[in-house]
Amino acid sequence: MKRSLFGRIWPNATAVVLFIGFVFPVYWMIATAFKPTGDIISEDPVWFPTDITFEHFKTATSADHFWTFVTNSLTVTVLAVVFSLVIALAGSFALARMRFKGRRGFIIGFMLAQMAPWEVMIIAMYMIVRDASMLNSLVPLTAFYTMMILPFTILTLRGFVAAVPAELEESAMVDGCTRIQAFRRVILPLLAPGLMATSMFGFITAWNEFALVLVLNKDAEAQTLPLWLTSFQTVFGNDWGATMAASTLFAVPILILFVFLQRRAVSGLTAGAVKG
Repeated sequence: MKRSLFGRIWPNATAVVLFIGFVFPVYWMIATAFKPTGDIISEDPVWFPTDITFEHFKTATSADHFWTFVTNSLTVTVLAVVFSLVIALAGSFALARMRFKGRRGFIIGFMLAQMAPWEVMIIAMYMIVRDASMLNSLVPLTAFYTMMILPFTILTLRGFVAAVPAELEESAMVDGCTRIQAFRRVILPLLAPGLMATSMFGFITAWNEFALVLVLNKDAEAQTLPLWLTSFQTVFGNDWGATMAASTLFAVPILILFVFLQRRAVSGLTAGAVKG
């Protein structure tokens, strides 16, 4: 009886501790964004803001090039996710359905690319972009972000394509569909959880990327929000309220995306990991 009780308590206690550890920094960031400056710099921490102010958000959104950074981040992130999904749909279908020489090597190559730290290739990327005279452009960022997302997207979608019985596709082709029509009408609707999972992962990866844009885009007009956040202290001195307000605004798109996609995304990650 005691063992059974202990077995029920310790997992829940561990979950509560982990939940507090992960959620508290987010809560403190959002709470600080709404606190008056006096409460922020007070020696006694104010755990729950009583006098709520939106002045810090006004200061953050009034910063130079803020909306340019927002536009740039949304542009490169959305394009990278869309391009990676289009390429991955074709690539995952080929790896799951077709048998060709070197197929196993392709799969291993994607796995190695997924594990490789992109930061070690920044110098090579910089030289390629510099020689192409494309520094301070969003085009190289979009291309590199697409390549960063692509291995995970292909490997995940491959599991979903392999889980769809080939007989369904063959039946559609017997009924007069071409291979492309069978893929679009039979397989593609069944890939929705995988598309949700990979889209969320790709969006978070591209949205948060910092090192590459720091090296390639020195012009303020071509920078994104992560790099803008690093210069916040230079712009505002020790205005921690504005810094936290900017960080909160930066996290809002990811939180919204997670709220809408979290159920299908979680099922997509688990299903894609064990099938194929």
